[in-house]
Amino acid sequence: MIDPDYVANPAMNYYFLVASCLVLVPVAVWVTTKIVEPRLGTYTGEVEEITGVTKEEKKGLRWAGISVVILAVVFLFLTVPEQALLRDPETGSLTVSPFMTGIVPIMMVFFLVPALVYGFVAKVFTSSKDVADHLAKSMSNMGTYIVIAFVAAQMIAFFNWSQLGPIVAIKGANFLQTIGFTGLPLLLGFIVIAALINLMVASASAKWAILAPVFVPMFMLLEYSPAFTQAAYRVGDSITNPITPMLPYFAIALTFAKKYDPKIGIGTFMSSLLPYSIAFAVIWIILFTVWYLLGLPLGPGEYIHLHT
Repeated sequence: MIDPDYVANPAMNYYFLVASCLVLVPVAVWVTTKIVEPRLGTYTGEVEEITGVTKEEKKGLRWAGISVVILAVVFLFLTVPEQALLRDPETGSLTVSPFMTGIVPIMMVFFLVPALVYGFVAKVFTSSKDVADHLAKSMSNMGTYIVIAFVAAQMIAFFNWSQLGPIVAIKGANFLQTIGFTGLPLLLGFIVIAALINLMVASASAKWAILAPVFVPMFMLLEYSPAFTQAAYRVGDSITNPITPMLPYFAIALTFAKKYDPKIGIGTFMSSLLPYSIAFAVIWIILFTVWYLLGLPLGPGEYIHLHT
């Protein structure tokens, strides 16, 4: 809406996300061993017996791994050479290219092919009907997401038609500049907003659909790139994930918890996960602040400011 020539690529936050993983995994381990496990006490229930991997499963895993290697070689051939098929035909770029625009089906192939190979080799699948049954079972849990995505799509369409996005963005940017609430405090405030909305809205894509049409152009008017806005959203959206019942996986995790402690309820479960949210919020906001102050790139060809 602000710069029609701007093109975002799916790897726009890749560097920031890699650094986040390296920082947050040790934090999660520390919270688990030092806070969560001691609070839960000694486990006195039945110990689950772990069975060995069968001969068929080993064979399936081996051939699934071979299929991944073959796929990797094929896509390296299609991307690495200077005139590769999946590079931009004019610039030769890989950042903005058919490879990036087609990353979703490419990732689907990388998951689907090894799964099919494993299924047939390990004899989990005996026919195409078995594949269809497994796909149907997986998609049966996607009903809520599909409904939310449909509503979000309508909201985006009406938002664009009404021109509310640019109006709110321009007015909001002018207001923020008038009161001097810009820079890092503004971005940290956006993180807090995203974290609070995460407690009320289930779908991640729906939350982004609500926030992006306003905050992306607003921050662009303040010279912040959409990649940086998305990085701030990722932080806010993620830190409250462990404690929001709106997260689709919350119910799944609670079900697993009840397997080992039938008396555990939603409140106890949320209180057990609260230390993760607090620790992630503190450490991740510190990382985000350091990233901002150092002006580090967020991903391939993506920076904090629009004109870097």
